[in-house]
Amino acid sequence: MTPIVSIIMGSASDLPVMEKACQFLEEMEIPFEVNALSAHRTPQEVGDYARNAAGRGIKVIIAGAGMAAALPGVIAAETVLPVIGVPIKGSCLEGLDATFAIMQMPPGIPVATVAINGAQNAAILALQILAVGDEALKQKLSNYKQGLKNKIVKANQELAALQYKYKC
Repeated sequence: MTPIVSIIMGSASDLPVMEKACQFLEEMEIPFEVNALSAHRTPQEVGDYARNAAGRGIKVIIAGAGMAAALPGVIAAETVLPVIGVPIKGSCLEGLDATFAIMQMPPGIPVATVAINGAQNAAILALQILAVGDEALKQKLSNYKQGLKNKIVKANQELAALQYKYKC
């Protein structure tokens, strides 16, 4: 099996956040890989990785980073593949530093950006990108979104059944 989505994080300490992307892709049966690469500590490896990702069959890259959050942008500068950045909450600025670093890319080097610690949404967005030309993946997305709707319908039914003296 060849991975088509690559999940990259600045260090293994980011795994608790990025694991949500892994879990979603696993649930959707999308082949993926997971690596730790640092734009600041292993810049040569990041460049090599990004330049070679498409040739290895990768279609979308999800890159999580905190603080200065250079990783998604450095990857985007070295590949034509779509890159989705996940800002990771840090101790100093609660993840706003990473969010701004990922969002404020110069013209020509776009990085899609999800919410702070939003790795699951990054994986959903990756699947949406992949599904553009794949009916089977579109159906998986449709089923997933229907499941979200069903959860809300069920929650409303449960709320309607709650008994309170002044509940109308």
